[in-house]
Amino acid sequence: MTSTPTSSPRSRRRRPRLTEQAATTAIDQACRTLRLPTIRANVEDVIATAEHEQLSYRGFLADLLLAECDDRDRRRSDRQVKAAGFPRPKWLEDFDFDANPAINPATINTLATGTWITAGEPLCLIGDSGTGKSHLLIGLGAAAARQGFRVRYTLATKLVNELVEAADERQLAKTIARYGRVDLLCIDELGYMELDRRGAELLFQVLTEREETNAIAIASNQPFSGWTRTFTDPRLCAAIIDRLTFAGNILETGTTSYRLAHARSKHDT
Repeated sequence: MTSTPTSSPRSRRRRPRLTEQAATTAIDQACRTLRLPTIRANVEDVIATAEHEQLSYRGFLADLLLAECDDRDRRRSDRQVKAAGFPRPKWLEDFDFDANPAINPATINTLATGTWITAGEPLCLIGDSGTGKSHLLIGLGAAAARQGFRVRYTLATKLVNELVEAADERQLAKTIARYGRVDLLCIDELGYMELDRRGAELLFQVLTEREETNAIAIASNQPFSGWTRTFTDPRLCAAIIDRLTFAGNILETGTTSYRLAHARSKHDT
């Protein structure tokens, strides 16, 4: 039995020549079918550019496909940032380093590369209210999400409450594992409220799950010496500080409130 040869693209029947209007309609329909929204939206502009610059067919096709790829990367980054659960958009590009000379831009630029996340290192942002801790925490988290890292943001009290509820419902292991899977866990406002022993122990379990494996970043308005007011058990407090500082990055944002200084300057003017 002889097999029927597979037809090559050259041997297939050629489509009838389309009018310009029919070609435009066909392109639109094909982009919908193939889910190519960027090509569909920009094809006319790319055609005009190609005609003006006398691009080859190959160059024209490359421009179309690269535009689609770039836009897909952008949409993927946007989804990653949204999935992190940040309460508001904060970007490192918008941080006013002149307003807080205690923060070295070079240090932030180095952290923004994400090498500490790959290494599973902790990051502690320590400083008074209004000194830019949350902005830097969210900004670094957003920069990581843009790079493709899985990021999750939460308030310290919200995380502890979630862990307590999970423990009561016998879902603790599942909840801790979920927080353990993300590449970077950002915990904000640690130190604003006292945690009872049970809450502190549950938080310690999350930190232990991530130790030297997945990165964690915290922002606290209390220096480490004041954490005994948050974690009332001295031994547990020391263990938590050890988890967050071993091979970690510590950034002190100072004591001068940018928000207060900004409000005063507006009042004076």
